[in-house]
Amino acid sequence: MEFKHKSVLLQETIDNLKVKPDGIYVDGTLGGAGHALEVCKLLTATGRFIGIDQDAAAIEAAAGRLRDYQQITTIIRSNYCSMVREIQNLGIREVDGIVLDLGVSSYQLDTKERGFTYREDVPLDMRMDQRQDKTARDIVNGYSEKDLYRIIRDYGEDKFAKNIAKHIVKARQEAPIDTTGELAEVVKRAIPMKIRAVGGHPAKRTFQAIRIELNQELDVLRDSLDGMIDLLSDGGRICIITFHSLEDRIVKTIFRRNENPCTCPSDFPVCVCGKVSKGRIITRRPILPSEEEMEVNKRSKSAKLRVFERKKT
Repeated sequence: MEFKHKSVLLQETIDNLKVKPDGIYVDGTLGGAGHALEVCKLLTATGRFIGIDQDAAAIEAAAGRLRDYQQITTIIRSNYCSMVREIQNLGIREVDGIVLDLGVSSYQLDTKERGFTYREDVPLDMRMDQRQDKTARDIVNGYSEKDLYRIIRDYGEDKFAKNIAKHIVKARQEAPIDTTGELAEVVKRAIPMKIRAVGGHPAKRTFQAIRIELNQELDVLRDSLDGMIDLLSDGGRICIITFHSLEDRIVKTIFRRNENPCTCPSDFPVCVCGKVSKGRIITRRPILPSEEEMEVNKRSKSAKLRVFERKKT
């Protein structure tokens, strides 16, 4: 299947990057190179673009889409948690802009063999990086009921998490749960009929939770952002698009801490902790997709864009 992914909040992201023609820019979630292509169009021969993605299909698609800019582009197969190291390995000390478009690509969702979908009956997989051994099947069949409950509650924010975990454990005692269809049926049975009749697919939150746990999405984000902000040049910006409240909360919290890191009690007349602000939040409220974009791309509905600008003293 051809790698297709419609970039969300595309123009809003490019506008907020404030691209300099001779700047250095990084996309840590390269995907199909939607944002990357627009950045490259604004760069001159003295500019530079680095794209990072852990998905082999994304790397191949991006390379093709950026072929007219290969003189100024470098594409790396890696997780964005390794961004700082990868950039330093290129001999670059700082960059002028960073983009992260989090979540799952349309390609990953629509390619049923990748095992992300709850609408098909295919082997449970959900690996964003297919070089790793562990799959969603290992989580579903190997985690304790307590741990399944925890991830479905915390990462899926599903109020039926306890019952879903209980049903999964009961079902796998009879036979391993091997496919997405089998898991979706187990989840469906754990949710009251009247709840199933409204809203989206009953397994959506459970699948999201397992995917996040498998790919360590929240830990990677939480552990990487400070380093990315430190990588920015004076005036450089980082633009992050999130798709659910857990990601957005992490981004908002870390941006606030970098803007105001002071830990002194509020009644102190002056700061004595010595922690200095690293910049300012550009988006006091997140930028949301327009009505037109949500009409055209239904997957954009939950997207939020937050922007932070580095300021060095």
